[in-house]
Amino acid sequence: MLRYLPGTGRASQPGAQTQDLVVLRFSHQSVIAPILVPAVVEPLLVWVLSGAARVEERVLGGEWEVSDVKTGDFFLTNTSEPYEMRWQTQGCDTFEVMHLYLSLPLIDHAARDVLGEHASPVTFLDVSGAKDERVSLILEQLRLELIDERKPSALYTRSLAQALAVHLVRRYLDPESRGQRTNALQAYKLRRVIAAMTEGLAQDFSLAHLARVGELSEYHFSRMFKRATGLSPSQYFIRLRMNRARHLLLETDRSIIDVGLEVGYSSPSHFSQVFRREVGVTPSAYRQA
Repeated sequence: MLRYLPGTGRASQPGAQTQDLVVLRFSHQSVIAPILVPAVVEPLLVWVLSGAARVEERVLGGEWEVSDVKTGDFFLTNTSEPYEMRWQTQGCDTFEVMHLYLSLPLIDHAARDVLGEHASPVTFLDVSGAKDERVSLILEQLRLELIDERKPSALYTRSLAQALAVHLVRRYLDPESRGQRTNALQAYKLRRVIAAMTEGLAQDFSLAHLARVGELSEYHFSRMFKRATGLSPSQYFIRLRMNRARHLLLETDRSIIDVGLEVGYSSPSHFSQVFRREVGVTPSAYRQA
């Protein structure tokens, strides 16, 4: 999410990192342009720490669904498709949220504990802008331990994650999706692949290299990456290049040729052609806008 969402992001303390969860905290201002959020197999919890906002979400090409949220409200997302979202703060300049991913082994362990040893893989209902006192209690303890504690405890963190997973299985299980888990990339693999893309923007696109990073065959990697992001790996790579080029054009006085070279285009005309196709204007027009 640090690569997808605007605003200031803050990760949890490294001393308490486990394979069972990832916690991030964000401070957001209003976002008018829709943000594309990838689908991953792990469920995502978003908890509002402070402030208020009107949040809009939609599946790609669908109708916007609106939720007015404030401190203590939460979202639970277990979608099998990428989606878009945007938000408008209300009565404040920024609002803060905490994102938490739970690992599949932890969810499966909780499912076997609640439903029996032979329970099939489970997914959860999608929840938008709800309030749950037990969710708030556990997430507040996780926030204090992972973000504010100087020396967080991995043992305590894992016990809180287990308690949260059990509660979600008990309360928010999707009864129609047992054993139908999405084939999108796991979050840690998606994060690793996007990092490799970002580090290699000046290099030629290599599907084989990215598939190796994702530890999959090229065929399965391409399918699972598109399932997660809505874009093919090559399309996503071009989008990252254009995002970097837009930043350099606005924030530096480097020549357009230099900007094109940094994002992998040795031909100025080719860079201009791709930039115009993806952004809608030429690099020079974008800089002057």
